[in-house]
Amino acid sequence: MRFFAHPYQVRAMRHIVEHPCCALFLDMGLGKTVVTLTAVQSLIDACEVERVLVVAPRTVAEATWAAEAAKWDHLRSLRVAAVLGTERRRLEALARTADVYVISRDNFVWLVAHYAGTPPFDMVVLDELTSFKSAKSKRFKAMKVARRTVRRVVGLTGTPSPNGLLDLWAQMYCIDGGKRLGTSLTRYRSTYFTEYRRGNIPLRCTPRTGADETIRRRIADVCLTMRAADYLELSPLLVHDVRVELPAAVMAGYRDFERTQVLEFAAAHAGEPAHVLAASAAGLMNKLGQYANGAVYDDDHTAHDIHAEKLERLAEIVEAAQGAGGVLVFYRFRSDAERILARLKGLRTALYEDARQLEDWNAGRLDVLLAHPASTAYGLNMPGVPLQPIKATCGLFSIE
Repeated sequence: MRFFAHPYQVRAMRHIVEHPCCALFLDMGLGKTVVTLTAVQSLIDACEVERVLVVAPRTVAEATWAAEAAKWDHLRSLRVAAVLGTERRRLEALARTADVYVISRDNFVWLVAHYAGTPPFDMVVLDELTSFKSAKSKRFKAMKVARRTVRRVVGLTGTPSPNGLLDLWAQMYCIDGGKRLGTSLTRYRSTYFTEYRRGNIPLRCTPRTGADETIRRRIADVCLTMRAADYLELSPLLVHDVRVELPAAVMAGYRDFERTQVLEFAAAHAGEPAHVLAASAAGLMNKLGQYANGAVYDDDHTAHDIHAEKLERLAEIVEAAQGAGGVLVFYRFRSDAERILARLKGLRTALYEDARQLEDWNAGRLDVLLAHPASTAYGLNMPGVPLQPIKATCGLFSIE
């Protein structure tokens, strides 16, 4: 497929090429991956870099980078090696001749240790830079070591400071080694924040007056920020809330469980009546969520069916959507996924686990794809068919 870069993508590619150490704060949908790979190809053609390491969330490392390189005509010559799987497979991948090596962030610490702190890469791309926001994390400490010998670093994310400006220090250190926000988190905190303590226990930090503007100004030369709303024209999101009314007997059981925190099952369990005890408020909330979805786990992690109201409503929605594109269902508990797959037997269904299901989804070979929000939170490309996203099994529908 031919790649016709939009003006904002050309600007982003130029930013990477012209700044050896930089960050792209680009919203979802603006093409961070193809922009970065195109810039990498340009740098390789100019003999600026030879070996590039991409550190990404596992699902993105598995499914996105190699697929994007194979998708576009101008990137077909780019050799991508996935450094994934067992240690033996990772070592085999590193031994291959390639231009881009993609590793999951979970194995990044292992990689730096494997090369004794001096990984043989000219350039490192940190896909989802916020993964390095904690200065106490092992992956940040590994990057701090590797940063000394890497000439080019690119950080990619859409939300650089999801929990406030304190998150920026470690991320910017990965980019510039502390040149803009300092080499010490303590000094950064004392310079730009007012810290409230009780004795020696820090309670909270609040930015000082003008700190936001000062910090942004200090990092502006290497950080490029783009919002999707400024560059993309998307159809408005339509949210259709579907309420699932539980039968009176089931609802009465829910209220009783909420009050007593004990749920009894009629079925025998190893010769004894089975029951669930919610020992804390948090445990009760979790069990009530399971109850609302239709199956509750006991202490042995065996799921007991309570009702099928949500399953039946979901089946109706899926049936109505046939011919209009695939249905993407986010589930909360593993038992939800198992029950949905059993209820929708006969349709082309799959549980998202890796790149294989993503490929089938994009090719239109699935009627229903089940996914957990945690496994699809970062950078997966799912453009293949019009989506009918359903969240009926996430426990997002309240019981009132």
